[in-house]
Parts: sequence; C-alpha cells; structure tokens
Amino acid sequence: METAVDRSTIKCPACGHEKDETMPKDACQWFYECENCGLLLRPKAGDCCVFCSYGTVKCPPMQKSAKSCCGSRPAQ
Repeated sequence: METAVDRSTIKCPACGHEKDETMPKDACQWFYECENCGLLLRPKAGDCCVFCSYGTVKCPPMQKSAKSCCGSRPAQ
C-alpha cells in the first residue's frame, strides 16, 4: 500500500502567495488563512478541502480514495 503525500504547496488565488504546508492525514481542512493578504480560503464547489482546491497535492484522504473523503462540509 502506498503512503499518502502529506505536504502540499498551497497558493492564494488573490495574491499568489505560496506556502508549503503539512496536511492533516485523516481529515480535511476546510479553512486556510493566507499569511500574506489575510484572505480566508474555503474549498471550491465539489472539492472537500482547501488543499484539493488550492494545493499542489490533494489531501491524504482523497489520495487514498477516488470517492468523497469527508462527507459533509460546513456551509459556505
């Protein structure tokens, strides 16, 4: 069984700032605040987390499953 990648570079769509981050291994991250411009990132429609929307690597749960990984998301 392959090990999921737990690092991803997340890029702010507003200012273009990029930062290498460690992703949670067994959960989705629904919010991420850009340290450069302060924009609060939320997943795009159809994505489970901010790493799936704005990262270079999808979150570990999605790497392990082709299906939805987290069930419900908070209201946007």
